[in-house]
Amino acid sequence: MLGAWPLPAFAADPAPSHGLAIYGDLAYPANFTHFEYVNPDAPKGGKLRQGVAESTFDSFNPWIIKGNPAAGIALLYDTLLVGAADEPFSEYGLLAKTVQTPADRSWVAFELRPEARWHDGKPITADDVVWSFETLLAKGAPTYRFYYQSVEKVEKTGERSVKFSFKPGTNRELPLIVGQLPVLPKHWWATRNFEATTLEPPLGSGPYKVGKFEAGRFIEMERVADYWGADIPVNKGRWNFDVQRFEYYRDATVALEAFKGGNYDFRVEASAKDWATAYEIPEVKDGRIAKEAVPNKRPVGMQCFAMNLRRPLFRDRRVREALGLAFDFEWSNKTLFYGQYTRTESFFENSELASSGLPSGEELAILEKYRGRVPDEVFTKAYAAPRTDGSGNNRENLRRAAELLKEAGWVAQAGKLVKDGAPFSFEILLNSPLFERVALPYAKSLEKIGITANVRTVDTSQYRRRTDSFDYDVIVGGFPQSESPGNEQRDYWSSESAKREGSRNALGLADPVVDELVDGVIAAPDRKSLVVRTRALDRVLLWGHYLVPNWYIGSDRIAYWDKFGKPARVPKDGVQLDAWWVDAAKASRLESRLGGK
Repeated sequence: MLGAWPLPAFAADPAPSHGLAIYGDLAYPANFTHFEYVNPDAPKGGKLRQGVAESTFDSFNPWIIKGNPAAGIALLYDTLLVGAADEPFSEYGLLAKTVQTPADRSWVAFELRPEARWHDGKPITADDVVWSFETLLAKGAPTYRFYYQSVEKVEKTGERSVKFSFKPGTNRELPLIVGQLPVLPKHWWATRNFEATTLEPPLGSGPYKVGKFEAGRFIEMERVADYWGADIPVNKGRWNFDVQRFEYYRDATVALEAFKGGNYDFRVEASAKDWATAYEIPEVKDGRIAKEAVPNKRPVGMQCFAMNLRRPLFRDRRVREALGLAFDFEWSNKTLFYGQYTRTESFFENSELASSGLPSGEELAILEKYRGRVPDEVFTKAYAAPRTDGSGNNRENLRRAAELLKEAGWVAQAGKLVKDGAPFSFEILLNSPLFERVALPYAKSLEKIGITANVRTVDTSQYRRRTDSFDYDVIVGGFPQSESPGNEQRDYWSSESAKREGSRNALGLADPVVDELVDGVIAAPDRKSLVVRTRALDRVLLWGHYLVPNWYIGSDRIAYWDKFGKPARVPKDGVQLDAWWVDAAKASRLESRLGGK
């Protein structure tokens, strides 16, 4: 609990500011005119077409658990503050002209910009902010109630001013979390059911509105010509395309071929195989399609085979460790991924937050409180994922896995593992056939030690229903991280989120030690403490063997038809597509080379 962590003394001295940093000072001064990673003189116009593979949409309401919301629908809405892509965690005024918070961050207040308007011309008011917060908590997806649970109350303090007061405890992130609040139009929703899916284009305040669409096939988001916030500092040089179109494809292979055929313009490549082999085409060789791996410096988090601890099968740590030993990453990387990936060995990989070596100093002092309640290896061994020689002969690791399973009470009978008369069998649930080429060899490896792993791929809607209700054995899970972890860690790992339908606690992890470590991360008073406390949490999670780590790459693999302009500088967070624009000269040349295609 937060009470387990010492609370620093603060002096309350709030002053209005143009932004807020989680620690230290803001990088941009009050008189800044634009972010440094945009071109403030970028031309407006043209169309950006993107593909959405293996998915569908049937709703324009992204705030509830029902339905499949359309891609790009978030472009409709402005938030109170907006983050900078070149700082660890800082936010600057979007709807809010100023933000105020005392040194102890026990509350935060916002003054709205007087020029802020809905697309129907009506002003955005404090009533809209209060209504949005209260409605998301009462009727929105369960995640909102959890994410904002530390907010004690929200109150209107003026026509354009609002104050959020927080429950006792130290959480420096809370004012920034509240700054991310999507503000919705109270007057528009007054005659509509907020808890229902809808294909009626909603009213927004952001840079785009819904244009043409066909449910499940495509949606166009049209730039608002008189967008109220076009020239404020956080938006200058952004949102340059007149139209952003999202094309839906049920099959990933079809989506790739559609891109190469010129049916859409920009693609982030997720497949190492396709990156290595599928772009050997004339359009890439002659420069009509650009193919780039753009380095980034953002934490990559954890992708994994996530075991559902709600299932009795996975509650024994020895069993979970055995399942990890059966995955041959080196073979997969060499054979399937063309050597492009690095094995993930931290929940905060690619950042200073990742644990390494043995704990010492302040981190060791934190962990000592839990000695005997966490695995002994936390104190005695540096974590490393199992390794092989990449030959496909994983015999040594499988032998160790078999020993662990025997210790856990599993007995081999006719080539199958059995315990209490039940076979060791589970399902790996996927929502994309692309991952079958990884999951099927893994299942074959498990079969060698008597475990039956059935790989099943389902459609997007069924996958979402099953994952929201935790109706699975193993999935390919993802736990993205930022440079400043905070409240989202409760949603990932806490005992409370394990019981809450729709949470991001895919593991079903419910451990009081982890709960306390998460509270410590959230209560960190400064950057140094945050790093140390996050490393302690990372170490305990790793040695729990709750999942089978996958891999990562420290770059954005992008391909695009060469008709775009883009800023010279790429921030640490990587490619910022919202700062690109259509280069008229390039577009004209490309069109002539395609013969009007």
